[in-house]
Amino acid sequence: MRIGIVILPEHRWWVAEHKWRAVEEMGFHHAWTYDHLGWRTLVDGPWFGAVPTLTAAALVTSRIRLGTFVASPNFRHPVPFARELMTIDDLSDGRLTVGLGAGGAGYDTTVMGSQPLMPAERTKRFGEFVELLDSLLVQDRTTYAGSYFSAVDARNAPGCVQRPRLPFVVAANGPNAMSIAARYGTGWVTTGPATDDVEQWWRGVAEMAERFDEKLHEIGRMRHTADRYLNLDSAPVYSLSSVECFRDAAGRARELGFTDAVSHWPRHDGVYMGRESVLEQVAEDVLPELITKKP
Repeated sequence: MRIGIVILPEHRWWVAEHKWRAVEEMGFHHAWTYDHLGWRTLVDGPWFGAVPTLTAAALVTSRIRLGTFVASPNFRHPVPFARELMTIDDLSDGRLTVGLGAGGAGYDTTVMGSQPLMPAERTKRFGEFVELLDSLLVQDRTTYAGSYFSAVDARNAPGCVQRPRLPFVVAANGPNAMSIAARYGTGWVTTGPATDDVEQWWRGVAEMAERFDEKLHEIGRMRHTADRYLNLDSAPVYSLSSVECFRDAAGRARELGFTDAVSHWPRHDGVYMGRESVLEQVAEDVLPELITKKP
């Protein structure tokens, strides 16, 4: 099983650089950052862009995979975004994974002066976003006309380092978004259901994993061809509250067939509040246990 860490883009680089280097040195498999213009309770605090952050991270690491967790069409257009992704893929020598999601109705929408879309509209827009982004990263030239996005003879030279393109990890909880994940995703990621009950959350995660299996079956795709990522910190309990809490959460994810689990670098206060010493101990004691076991 592979474990990743999200580093929120809230620190000036002289602070953040240490974290990106440390995650690689501690042996984690992937490192991510949020792709938002501002996020929930942290919207009034410091916040930096995901693309420049990942560019800098690519230049101070050499092995760990890097990615967005997750990029959305709320403020991105596939044509310029494809160029940015190809650049990071090149700078990292093929270590970029792009996490993609439909986007919510929060700050990323309101700050642009847009009207929030209904859930069905967001999913339709997301489908176009992923379809066009896939084409832009694979085809030499792309012309596309959708309800939300268009492209006219867009080029992709020199293309991605990773062929046929860099991997997509598609966020999906509902059936329509799961269909997009099943079609385009190298991997699928879920946050599980919204609930304050831990056991109910895990039951919901198990049900979503079963529904994703069904979506793969519908299109004739083998189960083993799609990696499965679980955001452990969408549960009511922060996964790095303690070493045992993390061991339990990662173990349960593995038992449900998840190939990858993602936690967040501990913060001093507020959301994801915890101690860095727990993260360090998890890296030393728990990661070796998980690496030797298959989901």
